[in-house]
Amino acid sequence: MSNNKAILAAAKKTIETESNAIAHLSSLLDDQFANAVNCIYESEGRVVITGIGKSAIIASKIVATLNSTGTPAIFMHAADAIHGDLGTIQENDVVICISKSGNTPEIKMLVPLIKQGNNKLIGMCGNLESFLVQKADFILNTYVEKEACPNNLAPTTSTTAQLVIGDALAICLLELRGFSSQDFAKYHPGGTLGKKLYLRVSDISGNNFKPQVDADTDVKQVIIEISKSMLGVTAVMKNSKVIGIVTDGDIRRMLNKYDNINGLKAKDIMTLNPKTISPDVLAVKALKMMQSNGISQLLVIDGEKYSGVVHLHNLINEGIL
Repeated sequence: MSNNKAILAAAKKTIETESNAIAHLSSLLDDQFANAVNCIYESEGRVVITGIGKSAIIASKIVATLNSTGTPAIFMHAADAIHGDLGTIQENDVVICISKSGNTPEIKMLVPLIKQGNNKLIGMCGNLESFLVQKADFILNTYVEKEACPNNLAPTTSTTAQLVIGDALAICLLELRGFSSQDFAKYHPGGTLGKKLYLRVSDISGNNFKPQVDADTDVKQVIIEISKSMLGVTAVMKNSKVIGIVTDGDIRRMLNKYDNINGLKAKDIMTLNPKTISPDVLAVKALKMMQSNGISQLLVIDGEKYSGVVHLHNLINEGIL
């Protein structure tokens, strides 16, 4: 038990140390940061991000974030750059070099080579007296007082700070570009996230049966129609328009209410004014409608035309829920 207390204490101290360092970063933001953002925004090239060690790992993540939010970016490992990969950098590219100390041998060798190519260099560094900061065109200050590591050695707080500044950079560029959820969907077509941004009701309902009965249809036939579609519902029609809905719940209530169902029609047990949705609406909105109304199905209506049904199970199968 005492060991658990020590573990939790160390974990809490780590989180608090890093949290305080992140909070302090906002006070370090200045015109250098804004100018760096504008430099990237106005550039006709890509963002090439480089680093070594743990900073290289953070660089890869920032590249991924930039690419997914509308800013073309590519990763270049600092060690590989001085052994042939320097050709990654093209004429109009902006280079971001990430380093805690700004004084590693690889950085000292790489920076002059970047400057020879006349590319703009942004230094992300926590040491304002470093070689990198002195040579960079713009500075992203990631100073932290101490690492979360008790020996103040393992890159922990410093890499968290780099990650946060990278996110801030990406979001600023996203907002400058007016990058919308539709743009985001274009770059994230796969998985649940993408589906929430592009999958529409018609994409789902079009694969379902289209259960429907007339208002005067015998209730036994109504039950058969509901069972056949496996959607737990059928639309009730009159003059080619939806006038109601019969669900599994309506059938159960009918059986509780009537001892003899002979002679009952769809219009006798249907629910008026059913919840409907347009086929061009995002599927995630259908989910919200179902959740807010405590229902499992929505009738899909295109103008005044009945188009089908979207069921909660469809949304689950698509990963929307």
